[in-house]
Amino acid sequence: MADKRMTPQEVVGRLESGMTIGIGGWGSRRKPMALVKAIVQSDLRDLTVVTFGGPDLGILCTAGKVKRAVYAFVAPDVAGATNKNSPVLEGHFRKARQSGAIEDEPYDEGMVLLGLQAAAWRVPFLPTRVGLGSDLLRDNPRLKTVTSPFDDGEELIAMPALELDAALVHMNRADERGNAVYLGPDPYFDDLMLAAAKVGFVSTERIVDTAELLKEAPPQALRINRAFVTGVVETPGGAAPTSCEPDYERDEDLHAKYMAAAKSDEAWDEFLAAWEAK
Repeated sequence: MADKRMTPQEVVGRLESGMTIGIGGWGSRRKPMALVKAIVQSDLRDLTVVTFGGPDLGILCTAGKVKRAVYAFVAPDVAGATNKNSPVLEGHFRKARQSGAIEDEPYDEGMVLLGLQAAAWRVPFLPTRVGLGSDLLRDNPRLKTVTSPFDDGEELIAMPALELDAALVHMNRADERGNAVYLGPDPYFDDLMLAAAKVGFVSTERIVDTAELLKEAPPQALRINRAFVTGVVETPGGAAPTSCEPDYERDEDLHAKYMAAAKSDEAWDEFLAAWEAK
């Protein structure tokens, strides 16, 4: 049986500049931040990043690693974000987007799900009503409409497959072969990210024996199948500063430093130093 254990640096060594990379998790929840950090420390550049975004995309934008952002949202995911005084758009991403430093490819959350599903099923697109009547058709030239071949002749949006060169996800537990489980409240779309990718890498809080993996979580939590996993990286705390419930909550102090880091280069350097020290 294959032992797929790797280091973050070995994972980055399998990536190349110009690749399309999917990053799992949701907002500031269970992001593979140890792998993101390894990308920041590497020579990789001109990446297309597909994500339900949070600090993963913001950090990579500020570090100059991103050519194109493909996303459903990029949110700070802060407590009280519905308050009028709270930001609703991640500050680092906002700067990169408004300055024109990155190319922009926005979708609806349901569209990203369908795009990943289409790639996983190896079909060029999936039809959907999601996005009809919105500005997405105006703002995203990649979107086109199709007419139903059945008697109704309904016009639908053709959501293109979001094919990934590589996917990076973080899970609570994994075995050395790449099977992995989540222990928190939500699987997000990590399994689809891996199925849509040519190669997939799982970072995890702890690598355990397969028997312990199945004992610690119910069968439905075994979302990640080893068939879609190229490498497994044991990274305790590897989602920080994002949360990885129930192992730990979000690191609010580090997250606050990250949010403030969008305001100046000095604040960015302070955040990087604090993140490196973790």
